Amino acid sequence: MPDGGTPQRWPEADAPAARSPLVLLVLLAFCLGVSAIGGAITASSVDTWYPALNKPSFTPPNWIFAPVWTTLYVMMAVAAWRVWGQRRRADIRWASCWFCGQLVLNLMWTVAFFGLRNLSAALFVILLLVFAVVMTTIVFLRIDRLAGWLFVPYLGWVAFATLLMAGIWLLNLP
Repeated sequence: MPDGGTPQRWPEADAPAARSPLVLLVLLAFCLGVSAIGGAITASSVDTWYPALNKPSFTPPNWIFAPVWTTLYVMMAVAAWRVWGQRRRADIRWASCWFCGQLVLNLMWTVAFFGLRNLSAALFVILLLVFAVVMTTIVFLRIDRLAGWLFVPYLGWVAFATLLMAGIWLLNLP
């Protein structure tokens, strides 16, 4: 409050700047960068350790994962871009926190499962991830309905991945 009575406010973003193609490109690079890091972590285990695990009968073929995850990361970036375009809303901070948090948890799951090969830790992290994706979806829906709906396929995939993870954990108990 520099003048002693009025709270300081950040300058409002105009809608065209907030929804600029450059912001979308940055968000795409960020999300696909997280995907690339996860892919690098996965590479050492996907052909060696992972095939040796006992897996549930509903486990999809390996080739399905890359296109599904790429599509989901693009949808996440577009959803975040739409939310970012609503920067005048106070709840954007929560949306940003949940969005970044779920990306961190997504990467942590990859580290726990493929990097550390720790099924118990991976199960714990994916349960946290489901919660974070639910919260991100809810917050996004409140800010921009389409952004929230863009997160629904990701929520479905993570819920499926959680069932798959629980099955792998159960089938590989020592």
